[in-house]
Amino acid sequence: MPILRSVALFVVAALLEIGGAWLVWQGVREHRGWLWITGGVLALGAYGFAATFQPDAHFGRILAAYGGVFVAGSLAWGAVADGYRPDRWDVTGALVCLAGMAVIMYAPRGN
Repeated sequence: MPILRSVALFVVAALLEIGGAWLVWQGVREHRGWLWITGGVLALGAYGFAATFQPDAHFGRILAAYGGVFVAGSLAWGAVADGYRPDRWDVTGALVCLAGMAVIMYAPRGN
């Protein structure tokens, strides 16, 4: 159960961070205005809290592992929100990143 909770927290973090950055992008680059930017800033702020609920107590480990989730999530977000079509190398790279995340977070440790 702790692994499922951890994975769910990573997904929430990704939705908040990637979604927040996308909203800021839309507000600035696509000229959608301050409401979009404000929503993005709020989402990015909420993202800052998501990692604190991870069961592991090591900030560096959690953020390093989250990097893999961020890579895969960013490609997925681009595919869904912007119609970006990841190629096989994008997908391969994302899978490598997710494998790294799994090793960093969930490998058995003796500590």
